[in-house]
Order: sequence, then C-alpha cells, then structure tokens
Amino acid sequence: MTVYIDPPDWPGHGRMWSHLVSDVSYEELHAFAASIGCPERAFERDHYDVPSHRYEDAVGAGAVQIGSKELVRRLTAAGLRRPKGRPAPGGTVPKPAR
Repeated sequence: MTVYIDPPDWPGHGRMWSHLVSDVSYEELHAFAASIGCPERAFERDHYDVPSHRYEDAVGAGAVQIGSKELVRRLTAAGLRRPKGRPAPGGTVPKPAR
C-alpha cells in the first residue's frame, strides 16, 4: 500500500492543508484515511484534505511525503485524477464505505 501526502501549503478556512492520495485505488485511499481518522467529508473528488496539525499523523501511519507537483503527476498517471468539472469514468467516484 502506498499513499502519498503533499506539504500543508494550501490555505483554506483559516488553516493550511495537505492532500492525501493513492496511486492504486480509491478503496486504498479510503481505507488509509479511515485508519488515521479522516472524516468522510474530507474526501473531495480524488483526495482527502488533511489539516496541517494532522500531517505528522498521516506520515507516521505510512503516508509518503512528496511535493504537490509529483503528487498530481502520480495521481494522473494512475488514472485517478478528477479535476473539477471533469466526471470520473462511469460518471462517479467511489465514496468511502460507511
């Protein structure tokens, strides 16, 4: 299992954020996110938003630290990138299991 996280360089809602992704599957991503306590609402199209104060938790659990450009490159190469306004193949992205 390889899950990646970029540095918490993204501002929003009064804090800084990282993006957590998998280059294997959404199922892998959802399982990892659940294991570190990411709420389902943190999932957006193809990644989880992780607040800066949870960054070290994700790394400590095994997320590999990479730069933002490399994160997007790996996500795109895996066919899992879902930019805003572009639907997923088949029309949906799997949501976290409840």
